[in-house]
Amino acid sequence: MTRTAVEPAPPPSIHRGIRWAQLGILINAVLALVKFIAGILGHSYALIADGIESTADIVSSFIVWSGLRISTRTADQYYPFGYGKAEALAAAVVALMLLAAALGISIESVREIITPHHAPAPFTLAVLIVVVIVKEVLFRRVFAVGSEAGSIAVQADAWHHRSDALTSLCAFLGISVALIGGPGWEMADDWAALVAASIITYNGLLLLRPAIADLMDRTPTGDVLDRVSAAAVAVDEVRAIEKVKVRKAGIEYFVDLHVQADAHMSLNDAHILSGKVKSAIKAAVPAVSGVLVHMEPFGE
Repeated sequence: MTRTAVEPAPPPSIHRGIRWAQLGILINAVLALVKFIAGILGHSYALIADGIESTADIVSSFIVWSGLRISTRTADQYYPFGYGKAEALAAAVVALMLLAAALGISIESVREIITPHHAPAPFTLAVLIVVVIVKEVLFRRVFAVGSEAGSIAVQADAWHHRSDALTSLCAFLGISVALIGGPGWEMADDWAALVAASIITYNGLLLLRPAIADLMDRTPTGDVLDRVSAAAVAVDEVRAIEKVKVRKAGIEYFVDLHVQADAHMSLNDAHILSGKVKSAIKAAVPAVSGVLVHMEPFGE
């Protein structure tokens, strides 16, 4: 009888990230619909632009969800280092979507500025207050999960929620100015949309940088490298270490290093020592998935 391989369950932190991505899809779908309807009925392009951003949030949450699911797959003969890069790739796609949304909003904002139109309706302010509160709460919860998991994709999804809250806040200010200023101030709403697009652009660039860094195998930030080195040096019979390299794939790390030991040590003892080094590193940094140790004679 053939036994079918069973995919291991994702880590709890990743599972929470997937669950929040799914919740984000549902919330963004409702908010996008509300914004579009309120923006059209209330003559507010800032609110319509906000609805466009929420629609992009739906797609981004789906991309993050898919990326996280793929990243938890077990390594195989085709992808011996696993599928962790799918997580960074998802974050990069989300960041690029933010930049594309900002460009589209900017173009439409300029068009609305030079085109006379009605002032926004007062009821749109109440809609925006609710949106800002919901999206800010969503940002804080999702970002906490992303930080705990060390997932840049989940953090990118969180910042997408924060950018949505900021665009809604800008729209609120713009509509308020248009209503208070009266005739001649209608374009304040559109200028607010333009400011929101600038904020979205900044967030998109901020998210794109770490995603590209992970895809390019840049040395991880923080104290990961120091903890790996300290754990290796602390192992008995290790005289010195060099050429320590760490790269990140999803929420996991892969380590390469050279370990120097007694030149007269037997091959078997050197093999045992390398195993101790691997165990020490994984104990010090649980996120380390693989360790490649190259043994060398000390002093040569």
